[in-house]
Amino acid sequence: MSNYERIINLPHYELKYHKKMSIESRAAQFSPYAALTGYDDNIKNAGKIISKEKTLSDDEKEIINMKLQVINENQNDLPITVFYYDSENKIYKEYTGTIKKIDSIKKIIKFNDKKAINFNDIYDINIKNNSI
Repeated sequence: MSNYERIINLPHYELKYHKKMSIESRAAQFSPYAALTGYDDNIKNAGKIISKEKTLSDDEKEIINMKLQVINENQNDLPITVFYYDSENKIYKEYTGTIKKIDSIKKIIKFNDKKAINFNDIYDINIKNNSI
């Protein structure tokens, strides 16, 4: 008789003084990355190109302000392209649309499709594919 044949029909051994471990606790032992703080966030952001926000010079800010003034004077169905920093996703984006309103009090450009971009996030503006 082999060793296997001797033990195959024996009952499963259970400890008398310790509780049986739950399935979740047993599974956690074999999840080595669960202990790494921020691992899931790093996996989600792996495909994103994260950039630091550029600081504009006073001259660059003045140029953007002049462009906003020109746009404000001619904003009726004027298609523009705005290059801006998306602080939520930490990337630079480009957006093209027609302006609904330039709110100089809240410092926001509002587009017809309800998109809004803050003046402070803008680093360049083009009108009708030609830079002003």
